[in-house]
Amino acid sequence: MSQTRGRYDFCIGLVLAMSSSIFIGGSFILKKKGLLRLARKGSMRAGQGGHAYLKEWLWWAGLLSMGAGEVANFAAYAFAPATLVTPLGALSVLVSAILSSFFLNEKLNLHGKIGCLLSILGSTVMVIHAPQEEEVETLDEMSHKLGDPGFVVFATLVVIVSLILICVVGPRHGQTNILVYITICSVIGALSVSCVKGLGIAIKELFAGKPVLKHPLSWILLLSLTVCVSTQINYLNRALDIFNTSIVTPIYYVIFTTSVLTCSAILFKEWQHMAADDITGTFSGFLTIIVGIFLLHAFKDVNFTLANLPLSLRKDDRAANGTLLSTYDSFNDDEESSACLGEMQSTESLSARRNGSLSAF
Repeated sequence: MSQTRGRYDFCIGLVLAMSSSIFIGGSFILKKKGLLRLARKGSMRAGQGGHAYLKEWLWWAGLLSMGAGEVANFAAYAFAPATLVTPLGALSVLVSAILSSFFLNEKLNLHGKIGCLLSILGSTVMVIHAPQEEEVETLDEMSHKLGDPGFVVFATLVVIVSLILICVVGPRHGQTNILVYITICSVIGALSVSCVKGLGIAIKELFAGKPVLKHPLSWILLLSLTVCVSTQINYLNRALDIFNTSIVTPIYYVIFTTSVLTCSAILFKEWQHMAADDITGTFSGFLTIIVGIFLLHAFKDVNFTLANLPLSLRKDDRAANGTLLSTYDSFNDDEESSACLGEMQSTESLSARRNGSLSAF
């Protein structure tokens, strides 16, 4: 019975994670459209510290879409392991890329389509090899894991690195280096996922009739989540305002997912309960997703389609098989051109002599 219940929860978590990716992928487009409208109006941009986007309805629509996605994501963490839910965020990258091609005039070429396919295949592999059962089921267990020395050291390092990036590096290099703001969002996101996981467990216990509201951990997790999410929204808006959406989204996904997987491995130690082939499959799927995202965005400005492929192959064949012939032909062409030029010069010289022109001499 418990095994059947575990599979049922796993399927619910999977559907919620996929729905979350669709909402979040669309939210990037809506927010970017809103920020572009503000830029055309001459308002102070979010990348410069402005908050005029709070008056833009498109930005609010994007925020609501992201909120719906985060709620679905929140619920997914209550039913499925973080190792499954977080990497499925790659689907939001695909949704964002496809919608960008329609609404932001960011073209999706052959490399991008192959990248989308690889990302879907990588996500499928990760779903197949993800752990099927919950690693933490009660708030008391969550409290015990949060007090583990390994996680305490990890959380302390995350807070220190975030403060350095926000207070020192951000004001100097945030406008020119895309990694600054995205790294702030990503490393803090690792802590927010942990808070979401704990609150999801608390909600499940609340529905089961347990006195969750009297547990101090519930309020600590809620306060921590509020701070983390507010910081993420602020710096993600800055990154989206300054840099291209198709660049921000994949880099954010890779760094964020790596941070969450690291945090999950330290906090929940779910890798200890996975077989070697499942661990290999999970990493292989994640690397496949990264390769897909790289193809999706690294060559986005290259105008290459299936129609160009035969022409490209013919050029490669010529370069490989006809080098000597091309050199010989060009040598003969040079000789023929020289001969023709000599004949023309001789004819002009003879004509000049006949006409008595001094230029002949």
